[in-house]
Amino acid sequence: MTDFGFNLLSIAAAVVVTIVAALHVYFLVLEMFLWRTPFGLRTFRMTQERADASAVLAGNQGLYNGFLAAGLLWGLVAYGVVGGRPILTFFLLCVIAAGVYGAATVSRRILFVQAVPAAVALILVWLSR
Repeated sequence: MTDFGFNLLSIAAAVVVTIVAALHVYFLVLEMFLWRTPFGLRTFRMTQERADASAVLAGNQGLYNGFLAAGLLWGLVAYGVVGGRPILTFFLLCVIAAGVYGAATVSRRILFVQAVPAAVALILVWLSR
C-alpha cells in the first residue's frame, strides 16, 4: 500500500508540475504574442494605449515565463520527480516568488493563478518518493 501511495504522489506531482509549466508557456504566448490583441487587452484589463506602451516589457516578462517553463520541464523530463527534486524545487520557488510579487504589486488574482498551483506542485514533489 505504501509504495502504491507514493507512486500516486509522484504521478500527481508530475501532473501538477506539468500544469504549472503549461501555464507558463501560456503566459509566454500571451505576453509575447497576444499582448496587444483584443484577447490580451481583456485578459490584462488594459487599454490599447497602455498595451502599446508596455509591449516591450511584456515581451521580456513572457520570455522569463518561458524560462520557468523550460526549467520545470527539464527537471521533470531529464530527472523525474524524485531525481529532479532540487531543480523542480528551485524553479517552483521562482514561480511562487514571482506570483507573490505579482499579487502584491499588480493583482491578487496572480497569487491564485501562479503561486498557488506552484505551491501545490512543490508540496507534491516533496511528498513523493
